[in-house]
Amino acid sequence: WQGGFGANVTITNLGDAVTGWTLTWRYDAGQTVTQAWNATVTQSGAAVTAKNVGYNGALPTNGVVSFGFNGSWTGSNPAPGTFA
Repeated sequence: WQGGFGANVTITNLGDAVTGWTLTWRYDAGQTVTQAWNATVTQSGAAVTAKNVGYNGALPTNGVVSFGFNGSWTGSNPAPGTFA
């Protein structure tokens, strides 16, 4: 929608089992995360970090976890970059 967006993110663990996960990305056009669920999402400038919450940190090999968030934008809303 004009000035806002929603996103659903799915992470698949292709490595060894983990007891906590973190996903990072960048919003280089000034977008901001305004609300999140099933993850703790923080933002510092363009850098966004999503971390597991207590009930979804265990991720076995080939396991999948999902979270979502809403965001806002002004001017333009290109896809994020630099996922890690």
